[in-house]
Amino acid sequence: MPKPSAAELQAAAKAVDLEGFDYEVVLDTSLGAIRLKLDPKVAPGHVRNMVALAESGYYDGGCFHRIIKGFMIQGGCPEGTGTGGPGYKIPAEFNATPHEPGVLSMARTNDPNSAGSQFFICLERVPHLDRQYTAFGKTADDASLQVVKSIGSVRTGGNDRPAEAVVIKKATVVKTPKQ
Repeated sequence: MPKPSAAELQAAAKAVDLEGFDYEVVLDTSLGAIRLKLDPKVAPGHVRNMVALAESGYYDGGCFHRIIKGFMIQGGCPEGTGTGGPGYKIPAEFNATPHEPGVLSMARTNDPNSAGSQFFICLERVPHLDRQYTAFGKTADDASLQVVKSIGSVRTGGNDRPAEAVVIKKATVVKTPKQ
């Protein structure tokens, strides 16, 4: 199935209803499920973006292409190399959320406003990323954090690439009506 266009993804992101629903993204990986609770209070644009990407199937069949022990696991590149994105960039929404184990944040280049589809999940407390990268969610439970940590312990080769692929089989969005 072809990936949606940048215009289709951006339109889908605008349609995400943050007033009426709370959102989780569940990444069904080759090493288990990671439930991510998204936080629109601190980064509404990033939450809308990830929900649109996940609902469109953008992450399905992708991988965690970069694993740095004691730091983070990174995925969301359509090429699986760390060089690709959705064809657009979203503005940074730096906030006070500390980068600690299980925190979901957006990857970017040296340009603060260059995030697109690549994300990372912290393995440990990483204070030098605070207010420098947009944190916008975290693992929803201990089982999810354990899956993140098991991905973080996968053997890696050059460029921090896992020696064996860690696949995101499917990303599913769970919408819960707000009370």
